[in-house]
Amino acid sequence: MNLKPKRFDTYIISKYMGTFFFCLLLVMAIVVVFDYNEKFDKFHQNDAPAQAIIFDYFLNFIPYFAVKFSPFFIFIAVVYFTSNLAAHTEIIAMISGGLSFHRLMVPYLFSALVLAIVVFFASSWLIPPANKTRLEFEDNYVHKVTKDYVRNIQMEIEPGVIIYIERYDEIKNIGYRFFIEHYEDQTLVSKMTAQRITMLEDNKWRALDYQIREFKGLREEVQNGSKLDTTIVMDPSEFYIVKGFSEQLTTTELRDYLNRQRSRGVANLKEYELEYHRRFSFPCSILVLTVIAVSLTSRKMRGGTGLHLGLGLMIAFGYILFDTLSGSIALSGSTSPFVAVWIPNILFSLVAVALYIKAPK
Repeated sequence: MNLKPKRFDTYIISKYMGTFFFCLLLVMAIVVVFDYNEKFDKFHQNDAPAQAIIFDYFLNFIPYFAVKFSPFFIFIAVVYFTSNLAAHTEIIAMISGGLSFHRLMVPYLFSALVLAIVVFFASSWLIPPANKTRLEFEDNYVHKVTKDYVRNIQMEIEPGVIIYIERYDEIKNIGYRFFIEHYEDQTLVSKMTAQRITMLEDNKWRALDYQIREFKGLREEVQNGSKLDTTIVMDPSEFYIVKGFSEQLTTTELRDYLNRQRSRGVANLKEYELEYHRRFSFPCSILVLTVIAVSLTSRKMRGGTGLHLGLGLMIAFGYILFDTLSGSIALSGSTSPFVAVWIPNILFSLVAVALYIKAPK
């Protein structure tokens, strides 16, 4: 086979993309069928409209699932078509014709880089709005997610402004045993307490059975009342750490949310931090797994494509398992989310380097 560089690049890129999208379509067709069969009873019991099932759920579920498992699909696709090239001695012919293994990797890495960029932008800005629609559908027709109340809310809503609510009832829209403190240069200047507080509209609240204490040097002024309408910049949705909410925020929104919640002293942000850092590490895994796949399958072996696929599946599932375990460790607080999401890429990068060195040159 005497391929010119441009024809060779086109050949590999077309094989890479074609096999990936074929694998993706095939797997997604199977996944959709299984997912529909699994949730059919829920759809029927909750009278889910057919239009909502198709447009609100599956048209948003498909891109979410495709992006979430794209490194796995890409890895298997590269293993499959590269193994076929090796089985038909095409790679041997390329290298015998003067093409170096380093040059062989160029179209692979170019294709992986293109898909990594697509996955990054999709997971950062396209998938989150789709997740919001999909999760709202699941809440209405698949399973009910309740978050009726939350206890012991304490946060800094503005610089020097601390609030505390012993219990907030979302159904009644009432917070019990509330206080807000204002500090200037770390000195308490005023404090308002209320037995109950309820939101009238955005940032507009009504305090019931309240007391306001103003501290002016050695003097203290106290004001009591039964009802007071006031402006407090806080949103009840920020009282809750809801599972899956991080997936509904774009990367920009997620970054701003984390910065805002950290400044307010909110704890238990591991899930959000994990999601944020994973959106950057996840596309890099496509490059790492591509190098592993090419290095592993470019040598012609006795077992052929079947052996290559078996080894490829073991590595792919190993990566997914390791990524899941590191995420669980981060959520438990044993390590930082940043370290957790990058450890799998670092370790598998070492595997990629070792396989690349041993690959046929």
